[in-house]
Amino acid sequence: MWDEQFEGLLRPHLPYLPAQAPLDGDADLRHLGLDSMSMVELLATMERHYQVRFVDDALTMDTFATPASLWQRLSTVVAGR
Repeated sequence: MWDEQFEGLLRPHLPYLPAQAPLDGDADLRHLGLDSMSMVELLATMERHYQVRFVDDALTMDTFATPASLWQRLSTVVAGR
């Protein structure tokens, strides 16, 4: 579904996801502990790592709702570089 780097960047921002638990694509990121500060940090980390820039319309709660929605948006941004 996504590359290993994506999950490695995302997991540190999910304090309620046990280290050995699988990350489901439909998991609610807010229930796993992703808050607004973590979203900003995660966004900056992803932009640096993938060498992309998210535009304002990508910065919505829907984008950060689930790992699958975040990966889909990131993939779109990467493809449009």
